Amino acid sequence: MAECTALESLIEMGFPQNRVEKALALTGHQGIERAMDWLMEHENDADIDEPFVPPQGNIVGMAEPSEGGTPESMHSVTEPVSEGSTEGNRKQPLTEAERQEQTKRMMELIAQKQKEREEREKREQIEREKERRKQGQELSLIRQKLQEDEMKKIAEERRREKIEERLARQRVREKIERDKAERAQKFGGGSGSQTAPAESTHVTPVPTSPVQEPPSKKEYNQCRIQVRLLDGSSLTQTFQAKEQLAAVRLYVELNLHDRDHPFNLMTSFPRRVFTAEDMEKPLQELGLVPSAVLIVAKK
Repeated sequence: MAECTALESLIEMGFPQNRVEKALALTGHQGIERAMDWLMEHENDADIDEPFVPPQGNIVGMAEPSEGGTPESMHSVTEPVSEGSTEGNRKQPLTEAERQEQTKRMMELIAQKQKEREEREKREQIEREKERRKQGQELSLIRQKLQEDEMKKIAEERRREKIEERLARQRVREKIERDKAERAQKFGGGSGSQTAPAESTHVTPVPTSPVQEPPSKKEYNQCRIQVRLLDGSSLTQTFQAKEQLAAVRLYVELNLHDRDHPFNLMTSFPRRVFTAEDMEKPLQELGLVPSAVLIVAKK
């Protein structure tokens, strides 16, 4: 019993004729399985349903007439082929049982091909997911590395700032200690120089003068400053009369518990708030000699 042609078998299985013709032609008429593979692979092509157009050129089994040849000779060459092809096209129809068996075999083949394609697509999807996760992990590691570098940079800056602040405070303390030592030295020398004339006054008689001069204004070398803090407590310190008001402010900053809040220095009577320009002026010029009371006020 002759078998049904591949074209008719594929059409009976439900494939459109244009697709079947194109699949058979492009696979070189190598059988139903090759054609089915091609149909499964190219089912989503945009031109899958367009009629198949064979490429332009010589038809198989025919040759161009050579020099001196005639169309009659070419016809005589091709004529046996056409007869053979006519005999090859003759076939006998399949019985119902053979048709069902062939259809069943083709359906099993289609199911197998479809299963293989689904498994292949599943493997490809798994590979794509693995690649996506790998890229995500690499990106996460890069982001984490950048964050760690940034945190290290911030920590290094804070450490450097603390070191600079500690050195600055140390310099201020050293300056205050030097100022205290200088004031103590000057105060001790001044008191000794003043006691000597006092002792000599008991020995020498006071000369009488017809006209008594008015007493001159006393010059003070030191200034006693009392500072009232925000919490009600007070600080008392002695400064040189020619020292700047900035020295008093520095002394207050070092003794404050809360050093982060800005503050101003002021007097209550007469009421006066000292500005940044006043910080460069000596205490004597600001009228704070020989003693004064300053108040710490929030800005």
